[in-house]
Amino acid sequence: MSANCCQHCEPDDGGPAYRRALWIVLAINAAMFMVEIGAGLLAGSASLQADALDFLGDAANYGISLVVVGMALRYRAMAALAKGAAMGAFGIWVLAITGWHLWHHTVPQAVTMGAVGATALIANSASFAILWRYRGGDANMRSAWICTRNDVLGNLAVLIAAAGVFGTGTGWPDAIVAAIMAGLALQGAWVVTRQARGELHVSPVPIAAE
Repeated sequence: MSANCCQHCEPDDGGPAYRRALWIVLAINAAMFMVEIGAGLLAGSASLQADALDFLGDAANYGISLVVVGMALRYRAMAALAKGAAMGAFGIWVLAITGWHLWHHTVPQAVTMGAVGATALIANSASFAILWRYRGGDANMRSAWICTRNDVLGNLAVLIAAAGVFGTGTGWPDAIVAAIMAGLALQGAWVVTRQARGELHVSPVPIAAE
């Protein structure tokens, strides 16, 4: 059954276990951003740079989740709206990076792409497993899980792009994968924003103290 079946209920905020999970995946994403942004620039890979920016965005999103976890549903939904906007902005930014590399006919280093992509896949698979139990929560929880799900798919796509670049000697596989990652970010932004708007609609408006 859909997680939205109880959208009029106040969902579980995950408690201390969820906070620990967020701290762990935040640390993983922050570390992988540092590794992948350097490798992406060195290799001239749009998909690696896109994945690095995704790691940075996810680290920020998990930080926001840590701030609002345990708060009223309305505040968690407002945070999810902000994260949805960030995911959408990431998608647009990746499209811009991809266009730049296509314009300059960049051919990335396939070996570097493969090695870093494999490392990122291991890191994101660990995050995916940690957040799996929270995939059916409120919009704030769901946004964290969607970010990690997109990361795993993106890492697999980077590995495919590395093989494509190695086999063709062109940058087109890298650009195609980067565009797909942008599409995943935009799709995730739409899902999170839609659920967050629904939760804002059903949650009570806090009454200001007189």
